[in-house]
Amino acid sequence: MPRFRFLRRPAATLLLLALTASPVAAESPSSPVLEVVATTSMVADAVREVGGERVAVRGLMGPGVDPHLYRQTRSDVMAMSRADAVFWNGLNLEVQLTELLARLEARRPVIAVGEAVPVEARLADEEYPDQPDPHVWMDPGRWRHAVIAVRDALIELDPEGADAYEVSAQAYLEELEALDAYAREALASIPEQTRVLVTAHDAFGYFGEAYDIEVLGIQGFSTESEAGLARIESLVDLLVEREIGALFVETSVSDRNVRALIEGAAAVGHEVRIGGELYSDAMGPEGSYEGTWLGMLDHNVTVIARALGGEAPEAGRLGRLEDAGNEEP
Repeated sequence: MPRFRFLRRPAATLLLLALTASPVAAESPSSPVLEVVATTSMVADAVREVGGERVAVRGLMGPGVDPHLYRQTRSDVMAMSRADAVFWNGLNLEVQLTELLARLEARRPVIAVGEAVPVEARLADEEYPDQPDPHVWMDPGRWRHAVIAVRDALIELDPEGADAYEVSAQAYLEELEALDAYAREALASIPEQTRVLVTAHDAFGYFGEAYDIEVLGIQGFSTESEAGLARIESLVDLLVEREIGALFVETSVSDRNVRALIEGAAAVGHEVRIGGELYSDAMGPEGSYEGTWLGMLDHNVTVIARALGGEAPEAGRLGRLEDAGNEEP
């Protein structure tokens, strides 16, 4: 069973915290047993799905927020200091929060769910092999490790809720598998020539490896990096050579570099359109289907498949997508 990692917290200390936490209720508590904080919307969604009614989750980062650049507010610090536990992605995603979380872990469990992905399954930049790609939620096969980490952490924090957490996690993992099957079928329909995904930054590496699609980000893993002229020019050459007609913007990243790439291609007589808007480092609007991890990935798969010449239903796997056909003419 994949193990979760509490940020440098000894297991004995964690168990003591769990045993001295607020009294737990029976199977159907009248109020949440645990109050936790989660950094990104993807992590918060996983905790909500597994935790159910026993866990109240406060997410720090909403729709369109870039976790690479996010800095905590005073209310964030207060919420984390009062929470029973803090869940974060880790792997150097929430880089601005690292020092704060290192201090907080002396007083409460801090769980880096992304670090549950086995080391051998992590991708890294060739130039910086010690810096793993943090975007593990882009592949259901890897994200399942994070879901299991959430389940195990909640069971250790709230042993009386173990059965409920087991059931919720299993149901959620089955949904991950169903979505993965849909993604494989839809993305396999993209013609070989156009199986290239060009995005604002390199957030889709795990996605590309899982579904056999070449992925090119204008920026690197982090949006803190800047794309130089040489990078733009090399991508223009590739667009022309491969006859790629669509590239994608992201909801949490400026489209400045994507527009520059389109203009660069136009300058040499190659027309490229924006094939759609993808969710990368943040999910969709709260309360919407796209505001869940399942809806986020369903949207991305459907938009990519349709824009690159593949076949997928416009409203996605379950017919719930609100706008998966938002291509520019």
